Amino acid sequence: MGQDSKQDLPGKPERIAKRLARAGLCSRRDAEQWILDGRVEVNGRVLESPAFTVVESDKIVVDGKALAADEAVRLFLYHKPAGLVTTHKDEKGRSTVFEKLPPGLPRLISVGRLDLNTEGLLLLTNDGDLARYLELPSTGWKRKYKVRVFGHVTKTMLERLAAGMTVEGVRYAPIEASIDTTPQDRAGQANTWLNVALREGKNREIRKVMEALGLKVNRLIRTDYGPFSLGKLESGAVRTVEDNVLRHQVTRFFSGQTQAPVRAESEKTDSRKRTDRKPRRPKRTKR
Repeated sequence: MGQDSKQDLPGKPERIAKRLARAGLCSRRDAEQWILDGRVEVNGRVLESPAFTVVESDKIVVDGKALAADEAVRLFLYHKPAGLVTTHKDEKGRSTVFEKLPPGLPRLISVGRLDLNTEGLLLLTNDGDLARYLELPSTGWKRKYKVRVFGHVTKTMLERLAAGMTVEGVRYAPIEASIDTTPQDRAGQANTWLNVALREGKNREIRKVMEALGLKVNRLIRTDYGPFSLGKLESGAVRTVEDNVLRHQVTRFFSGQTQAPVRAESEKTDSRKRTDRKPRRPKRTKR
C-alpha cells in the first residue's frame, strides 16, 4: 500500500460522502446535504442521492470545481490565538482560524474546536476521516490545559472535579486538576493557575465546571492533545507532524481498525493488579 493511502486500496469503491470527507471538504453529514442540494456531480451527472459509490478514476466536481486527486494524509499543530473562531465562515463576521493561517497550506479542517477566547493547541488536518477519528473519546487521549481562574481553589473543589460533576443536567466525567506552582504571569493574587486534564472535551466543559465551583476562568490554554504538544510553538504558527510520527501515533487509523477503542498507555493496567474482575469460582473436585 502506498504512503498516500490509508485502508482504502486504489480503485476500491467507496461512498461519495466519505470521499468528500477524506478530501477535507466537509464532514460526511455535510457532504450528504451538499449532494441533496445538487452541489455534487460525478462524471458529468449531478447526484440526487448520497447512496452513490465512486472509484479513484471517477471525476468528481463540487460547486463547479474538480476534486483534486487523493493527497497524503497530513496533520498540523497550530497555536491558536484568543479571539478567533474555529470555523471556516462565521455568521457574525468574526475572524476565523482559517483566515489567519500562514499561506501555502492545503485546505484544512480542525480536530474539534476551541472557544473564541481559548488559546493553544489546535490540530488541523486535510482528511475528514482522521479528524473524526481523533475527536472520538474512544481514542483515550488526554487533552491538557493551563487554566487561570479567579478565586481561591480548595482541596474539596479538586476532589469534586476528580469525582465527576453534573452541571445543569449535564454529566461530566472525572477531571484531573491540580494547582500549578510554577511561576506564571499572574494578573493578581486573587488568580490561581491550574493544570487540568480531561478526555471527553464537551462544549465549554472547563468553563462550566469551574463556574459551578464558584471560579471564573479568565485564561484557558490547551497545551496537549494526546501525544501532541504545543511546546514552544509561537502564537499563530503552524508545525507539520512528520508522516512517520503521525502513522506511529495513530496506527489503528491507518490499519483500518477505527472501530476498536484505543486505551491510553497510562490507562493500561496489569491484569494481575485489576480489582474489577469477578472472583473466580473454586474448581470442583471429583468425589
